[in-house]
Amino acid sequence: MTDKQEKSSDNEMTFFEHIDALRPHLVRGFSALFIIMIVAFVAKKFIIDMVLMGPQSPDFPTNRWLCELSHRLFGDDTLCINHIKLNMVNTALGGQFNLHMQVSMVTGVVLAVPYLLWEIWRFVAPALTSYERYKSRMFVFYVSVCFFCGLLFGYFLIVPLSINFFAGYQASADITNMIDVRSYLTTVLTVSVACAAVFQLPLLIYYLTQMGIVTAAFLRKYRRHAIILLTIVSAVITPPDLFSLVLVILPLYSLYELSIFLARHVERKKAKEEAANGYPVDVPQEDLEE
Repeated sequence: MTDKQEKSSDNEMTFFEHIDALRPHLVRGFSALFIIMIVAFVAKKFIIDMVLMGPQSPDFPTNRWLCELSHRLFGDDTLCINHIKLNMVNTALGGQFNLHMQVSMVTGVVLAVPYLLWEIWRFVAPALTSYERYKSRMFVFYVSVCFFCGLLFGYFLIVPLSINFFAGYQASADITNMIDVRSYLTTVLTVSVACAAVFQLPLLIYYLTQMGIVTAAFLRKYRRHAIILLTIVSAVITPPDLFSLVLVILPLYSLYELSIFLARHVERKKAKEEAANGYPVDVPQEDLEE
């Protein structure tokens, strides 16, 4: 065993040493999360009344924009949604308090995502090489940007469309909708966070390409299959009308095309590095061309 190998072996951390190294990151992460949750709990009027209740109001930006678009294109209210404000009810004694706690927790987690990711990266970084740290230095920024873009996409587009459809849907004229506030707010939070997760697709493809698991040629080959899958996903998370389907599927398909672009970019860069170092290059010629 060489001196270098002995040094590497001596520097290996035990399980409990890893726990000790992880502890300060966990403490800081949970502290930040707890502080944001307290702020969210105190700011209930803004978060619940204005942010979460906003999409069901006729004055919500998306609702106003669609109504104005409808008047300009069709001269009527065809695209006007959520024009009648809903009356929420609570059916449990501790329902409003429990809902307040749930909203505060979800708000805390969502807003703390960048800092929590930063603490995770700081914990992992010492185990990486200088080159790996350099390549992953923007990890927190890119994941956070994709997360919040997806969150805003779901909140401003899919949530209003979903509320308009489900609140106005009637299986029978004899049934009156009495919307439980927990059901409403759960829908808003779930849809928004789900879209935030879906918008991580380009980053996922980027890292899978870095590891050689996915290629741009593979993504292009199965583009038609992806379109069908994205259409199914869009149909599931949106109301069953063509306008809503188109509004959702276009951004999702754009994410897929962005994934292909990122995969091709990674392959070109890897091919250039391998060629410069004298390694064999196994990338399609069309992907090497600028």
